[in-house]
Amino acid sequence: MSEISKGLANGLTNYGDPEFAKYLRRSFAKSMGYTNESLDKPIVGICYTESGFNNCHRHFPEMLEAVKRGVLASGALPMPFPMISLGEVFLSPTSMVYRNLMAMAVEEMIRAQPMDAVVLMGGCDKTIPALLMGAISAGKPAMMLVAGPMMTGRYKGERLGACTDCRRFWAQYRAGTISQQEIDQIEGNLAVTSGTCAVMGTASSMAVIAETLGVMLPNTASIPAVHADRLRASEQTGALAAKMAIQGGPKLEQLITEKSVENALRVLLGVSGSTNAMIHLTAIAGRAGVEVDLKRFNELSDETPVLVDLKPVGTGYMEDFHAAGGLDGVLRALASQLNLQTLDVTGQNLEQRLKQEQAETTDLSVIRNTQNPVDAQGGLIALHGTLAPEGAILKRAAATSSLLEHEGRAVVFSSLEDLAARIDSPDLDVNADDILVLQNAGPRSPSGMPEAGYLPIPKKLAKVGVKDMVRISDARMSGTAFGTIVLHVTPEADLGGPLALVQNGDRIRLSAAAKTIDLLVTPEELERRRCALPPSSTPPSRGYRKLYHDTILPAPQGCDFDFLVPN
Repeated sequence: MSEISKGLANGLTNYGDPEFAKYLRRSFAKSMGYTNESLDKPIVGICYTESGFNNCHRHFPEMLEAVKRGVLASGALPMPFPMISLGEVFLSPTSMVYRNLMAMAVEEMIRAQPMDAVVLMGGCDKTIPALLMGAISAGKPAMMLVAGPMMTGRYKGERLGACTDCRRFWAQYRAGTISQQEIDQIEGNLAVTSGTCAVMGTASSMAVIAETLGVMLPNTASIPAVHADRLRASEQTGALAAKMAIQGGPKLEQLITEKSVENALRVLLGVSGSTNAMIHLTAIAGRAGVEVDLKRFNELSDETPVLVDLKPVGTGYMEDFHAAGGLDGVLRALASQLNLQTLDVTGQNLEQRLKQEQAETTDLSVIRNTQNPVDAQGGLIALHGTLAPEGAILKRAAATSSLLEHEGRAVVFSSLEDLAARIDSPDLDVNADDILVLQNAGPRSPSGMPEAGYLPIPKKLAKVGVKDMVRISDARMSGTAFGTIVLHVTPEADLGGPLALVQNGDRIRLSAAAKTIDLLVTPEELERRRCALPPSSTPPSRGYRKLYHDTILPAPQGCDFDFLVPN
């Protein structure tokens, strides 16, 4: 054991006698069959998020064994410990509510248990940010290992991948162009292996962001879940974590800096990644004391091209991205715009990484260069205006170009329950040029900011061929979704923001070029409406949901808890 590492003597339970505490701990450890030689080694904790309610992580047992191999071969003792797992589609009201709970548990268990370094095993959307948020605050050397994307399925000669194709076919089913029998067959071909969604959704966006931040092994973000390289990456992660345990670093706050966060924002824009990643990256950065400024984000967006041709906004899947060169291909293409002195867990800086000889050239049909981008501007922008004074997010790469400059009449739904009750009513007063508005679906609402911003097209419009409309809410949307959708409107309706004051028939103007979203109602009328607003929903009275409601920060601050962000 090195002088830096403490192994089993880390954070001894306090009985008023340190030597007794060490003696007692070793005694109980020996009940698990460990030898003195093993107990004298530095310890690598493995924060393990397998769950029967998380399909994305069902291959983790095999990955865990590979991590342990790497740790043992490199002179440390692996200690797996279970952690809350957030399976996106299995949680109610939404996984977002439990991200901070998981982050708190991660922080406390890393700090409370004896380990010199920790491997963070995650993948499904909220697990990556939760793990990183908690580990930053815990302050011990840590590195990320992700699940990797699933492979595509097949249906009638077409490749299918969750969950962009889920939404595409469901829209066709709602429009009556495919049958119940066909949608049932498609259901079984959308998610056919372990791993995260097969497109550049939130999980893959967060994986490439984590790699860009330097907190995981280079070239590992996009390895498919079922590929043998995923196991080799797991073993190599264990080996490096053992080295980190022996040497005492690096720690995450040394890697997650203002410059590495800006690199991550550029990569998010370049891959046209998930809108959710803005909330998560902001929260991760916030734990390291780095602020994400929406004005600066828009400057980056205007000068950072979209380079990756992947669903939900393009044609390819994550397996194509990996085969085409993965994140390395994106970093090389954007190199002139990146901060090249940022470090990663291996100790090298980005400039050194990119100077290494490439095993294969980048496939330019999937990962373009800056001379031939998919789009000359970044995939996401922040909007401000009278409807969103503190900001909103639009994924312009996923939008219908003709709707990016649009003025329309508001059709308002006061809640998710109201939306479900009326969206498909034949009596709904709605036209294709209208703007659908959902209120009371933000972080403090009873629904906890679900991925409900992708409002369905009213069935009577879908049946006549309407495929997209401008949709506005204080909710989120899945990173696998598409459409002209304004999200994360702040202040949210539950806090009495302008969104709460919108009424049926109001005119709303969206301008992606000007980066504005405006409610065209006079200030005097809005003030009159504000005075007549009913009280917000009754807050929870107990438990975690009360803590969540009382301390959640708004989307531009990452939806972290106010008491967890460094002062």
